[in-house]
Amino acid sequence: MTQESLLNNPGLDQVSPLPQNEMERIMALSELDLDYLDLEKSFSDLTKLAAKVAGTPISLINLIDSFTQWSVSAYGIEIKQMPREESVCQYTLLEENAEGFEVKDLSQDERFKDKFYVAGEPNLKYYYGIPLLLDGNRALGALCVLSDEYKNLNAEKKEMLEIIAGEVVNRIKINYAVAGLKKKVQETTAVKNRVAHDIRGPIGGIIGLAEIIQMQGNQNKLEEVLDFIALIRKSGKSVLELADEILTHSIAEKDLVKRGPMDHEFTLLTLQSKLEDMYTPQAVTKNVSFEVKANPPQQGIPFPKNKILQILGNLISNSIKFTPAGGEVLVDLNMEITDQSNHLRFLVKDSGVGIAPEKILEIMEGGTASSQGTSGEKGFGFGLNLVHHLIKSLNGTMSVSSAQGQGAQFELIIPLDKS
Repeated sequence: MTQESLLNNPGLDQVSPLPQNEMERIMALSELDLDYLDLEKSFSDLTKLAAKVAGTPISLINLIDSFTQWSVSAYGIEIKQMPREESVCQYTLLEENAEGFEVKDLSQDERFKDKFYVAGEPNLKYYYGIPLLLDGNRALGALCVLSDEYKNLNAEKKEMLEIIAGEVVNRIKINYAVAGLKKKVQETTAVKNRVAHDIRGPIGGIIGLAEIIQMQGNQNKLEEVLDFIALIRKSGKSVLELADEILTHSIAEKDLVKRGPMDHEFTLLTLQSKLEDMYTPQAVTKNVSFEVKANPPQQGIPFPKNKILQILGNLISNSIKFTPAGGEVLVDLNMEITDQSNHLRFLVKDSGVGIAPEKILEIMEGGTASSQGTSGEKGFGFGLNLVHHLIKSLNGTMSVSSAQGQGAQFELIIPLDKS
């Protein structure tokens, strides 16, 4: 079964169940700042092991955010994402299923019998899922096994799947810690290399001038010595300015462009590519035009990832959800650099159903109620609530402009340290 066949069967008319700690759960997921499309190698051995343990042809590791189930590793099936409302794993997140969620026959369960993956290919019948619990109570997603045949997993196999789920969470934690260490190492290496390069010139000049004075000895004229001293002073001042710049973590724009992005950074161009890869399938599903523009001239300058994917991803998913077929969602990515400040300016604009004034007020106050999408999707406001929280944590601002029936526009300004 392919990603395209999974996405082209929405049927999103059922209310999604929500864990009681949903906001806390999605905040924990966002804090990990994961790239959902770049985790397959980390978990491919575990999905294969889970399928072998359970004796099923399919196994998935799914992370679930406000709108989407991201299959970060898949065995026996080709899939990267699915609308949250369509998934079985959304039920595995619930507190009462902390020890596992089993459906013996999906085709006989009112919640799932009409789902496209049950009523049609691959005609799934059996499901068993274990929540991926962070610190024991926040379910990031689920490890699940599925089959087109009836299964009966014994207690021993379920216990083994629980151990594998625990290892998935451990690896997520390890990846997060390693990413943080790599960031620090890369930053330290960049500073070291820059110091070695920038300090060599001025110090070399000082040494050269001193050698000239030494070689000329008594033949030095006072006027020449004074000129040499002035040049030495100028080179020394350059070294001092460089030291001050390093201590204040200031890196020149030209240096940023020259070195390119590190693992913990985006440029506007790499962010554009990532957003297109992640959210074009959702737009195609609803026949919505989706375009991302990275505007020059700063499109090649690196900046910290800092939850940018979570922020823009929630806004884009929200816009796609509330835009009818034939509509459009546009994303503009800008970086503005001035003597006073550096900041990112992002714009997410859609031609959807729009937002009522009272709803905009709820969003700006950090709390929204549930809403219905244009294809029957049920939204619960947590995505926009999360965006509001993340923007505030980055000392940024968000403005919303809309009128019902005339689309919506979200404008974000996120300050950047000059580092």
